Amino acid sequence: MSPPDVLLILLAAFPLLVLVAAVKDAATYTIPNWISLALLATFIPAAGVAWLAQVPWSVLAISAGVGFAALLAGMAMFAFGWIGGGDAKLLAASALWLGLPGLAPFLFWTALAGGGLAMLLLVARYHGVQFLGPNAPSWLARLFGRKADVPYGVAIAFGALMAFPYGALATGVVLPF
Repeated sequence: MSPPDVLLILLAAFPLLVLVAAVKDAATYTIPNWISLALLATFIPAAGVAWLAQVPWSVLAISAGVGFAALLAGMAMFAFGWIGGGDAKLLAASALWLGLPGLAPFLFWTALAGGGLAMLLLVARYHGVQFLGPNAPSWLARLFGRKADVPYGVAIAFGALMAFPYGALATGVVLPF
């Protein structure tokens, strides 16, 4: 197997893990640490294979810097109570994978999705959960409860998926999609 083929396999971990994070956050208002750790753990071999596939080491080093800066920004937002701790870690792990080329699209799509999600939940919560019916799953009733938070991991995951094709590792190879 050539390095670009191995990299494609490793790249598949990113969308899978951010989708799992979005589902977990919507259902439980938590993003387990293992998801962010798995994103970090899969980035390391993916970066090594990307380097073998002729992605410059400087691009990978800048990606590490972007991920660290996103971790600091996420910690600040967590300290101000704007996002949860899992959101901050998911933001940093996603930024690590996307690097500088994917950062602007990531932030744009995350902000747009976060605003849209907040507006959707405000409308749904204002009108109550009566449209769900008595047999609705408890997590869905909790999501549409009037006092519930916004599961921002959903917006982060959406932004990460939208920015993925522009990311530092994804642009290092020719993606088949």
